[in-house]
Amino acid sequence: MADNPLGKETFYPSSFDPDLLVPLPRSSNRFHLGLSEQLPFIGEDIWHAYEISWLNNQGVPKVAIGRFVFPCKSPNIIESKSFKLYLNSLNQEKFNDKQSVINLLTENLSRCAGAEVKVTLFELEESVDLIKLPEGVCLDNVNVQIDHYQPTSALLAIDEDNANEIIQECLYSDLFKSNCPVTNQPDWGTMSIYYKGPAIRHEGLLAYLVSYRLHSDYHENCVEKIFVDIQEKCKPQELAVQGNFLRRGGLDINPVRSTHIELIKTLPRFIRQ
Repeated sequence: MADNPLGKETFYPSSFDPDLLVPLPRSSNRFHLGLSEQLPFIGEDIWHAYEISWLNNQGVPKVAIGRFVFPCKSPNIIESKSFKLYLNSLNQEKFNDKQSVINLLTENLSRCAGAEVKVTLFELEESVDLIKLPEGVCLDNVNVQIDHYQPTSALLAIDEDNANEIIQECLYSDLFKSNCPVTNQPDWGTMSIYYKGPAIRHEGLLAYLVSYRLHSDYHENCVEKIFVDIQEKCKPQELAVQGNFLRRGGLDINPVRSTHIELIKTLPRFIRQ
């Protein structure tokens, strides 16, 4: 954490510097969740970046929107402020073409994460089709009393009246909030849950998601904890948990964890991103 620029005064770099990237090991969070190397999920962390720019060979600025896909099995996540500083260090660098930028980003990010990172740079006119609405049933109007604001897995429960019935549901809430573990700044997001199994009580699921409101942790860790808690308490046959977090500093982070690869779809951008 000594190299972590988060919460410290920093200066924007005047030249390209790949050493600005700071890796954070995933292992510490997974140890607290009781997870071994044999993970109970597969998944990805999908980042979008909106402040990407470089110069062409004539010194004319080029701009793009970036999508970066990190496999959840990578040893490291990348600290978000260091990622922002790294991307901004490209601003005065000259490149022959967009593919040269992609190649450089792929090499640097893969080295820092410890696994291959997929990089796509969209032209601005291409990015419009990315914005969509969440799928499924919104939980946010469920009538429920809430008084827990730290993660409380005991709130999760199946519907005992239909305990023997196997259903499929896609549910989401726009009310999710956690906090940065370093600066305590709020992290807002939409949390989506798909499952196949015994019916999960909607009131309990909403109260559980809201219980993260005063919790401090990184986006990826919150999604993994939600996945593990639902799997343990509700025993679904299939499960996917996706967090679409609002952008901050020109970046949004969208982790998805799933029991089955076919449940991991091309991730959209939601309206608040």
